[in-house]
Amino acid sequence: MKKDQLQELLYQALETEAGGVQVYETAVRCAINEDLKEEWEKYLEQTRTHERMMRSLLETMGLDPAKETPGRQVVRHKGEALVEAMKMALKGDSPEAAQLVAAECVVTAETKDHQNWELLGEAAKKLPATEAKALKEACGQIEDQEDEHLYHSMGWSRELWMESLGLPAVLPPPEEEQDVKTAEEAAQAKGSRAQMVKS
Repeated sequence: MKKDQLQELLYQALETEAGGVQVYETAVRCAINEDLKEEWEKYLEQTRTHERMMRSLLETMGLDPAKETPGRQVVRHKGEALVEAMKMALKGDSPEAAQLVAAECVVTAETKDHQNWELLGEAAKKLPATEAKALKEACGQIEDQEDEHLYHSMGWSRELWMESLGLPAVLPPPEEEQDVKTAEEAAQAKGSRAQMVKS
């Protein structure tokens, strides 16, 4: 394994969590659906915890959480762009449109976050036991929450778009009702929406 690239991934994962806090803080301001607002407030608190855990993980692995890397700067820039997009939408005259923009921004942020944790989980399998322990523990505590963040947010974004198009929407989305935690469960939930719309 390329240790330098693993360190880069760890720095980017920390920056993703830090940016995620700002994304959720702004997304909560955009939310007009009370169920969605409650969900994002929960995810905001979990993301704050993830950021603290990442800082601790880096220190445990002998890395400086304050160190800058070119990749980390790019991740920060992308997070700031998502926050800026939501602020731009908030200045418009449609709260529904701002909420929809926020849902898309959350999905974009969570896609990177989700991939980070999948990759860290794979890397942990290849590290010597002594080095892998802290990484495996962090993955064990965080990865399930990250799965929920991504799949539920994708469901919200899809259904809010359906609603905005004047088409039947399932709100809260089936991913929420079925407590989806895996890609397979997400596919099943998406597949079940047609029946839920009819009923």
